[in-house]
Amino acid sequence: MTTPADGSADPQGLAGHDPSAVPRRKRSARHQFAATILVLEAFVVFFAALVAFGLRLAPTGVVWAVGGALALSLVLVAGMLRWPAGYVAGSVLQVAVLATGLAVPMMFVVGGIFVAMWVVALRLGGRIDRERREREAGAPLG
Repeated sequence: MTTPADGSADPQGLAGHDPSAVPRRKRSARHQFAATILVLEAFVVFFAALVAFGLRLAPTGVVWAVGGALALSLVLVAGMLRWPAGYVAGSVLQVAVLATGLAVPMMFVVGGIFVAMWVVALRLGGRIDRERREREAGAPLG
């Protein structure tokens, strides 16, 4: 519990809160979902590279160059989602992750799951964003 300068109790913890302050802009649900998918996918790609390294499926340099480049690309594209090109790049990277199944066959399954989650993130996130805009505008949902 905080106390304002006059010493009275402030149970809501609003001491020093400026009601005229501009409210923070809500982040897009689509952006949050897609970025989360891409970052989680980067971890999965890193672990798939560890599997490929452990099974000696290719020369060490190739495994780490491909796995590292793909994981780094996924993280960088997660940061590019402010622009429409980021979503296009994310979709292209979904194909690249599926292609890792050629070296580690289980990645066909795991990559397929991530492709499904990517599509759901884009569609559901877009719908949530649209409904938020409609609610803020006072328009009926439907």
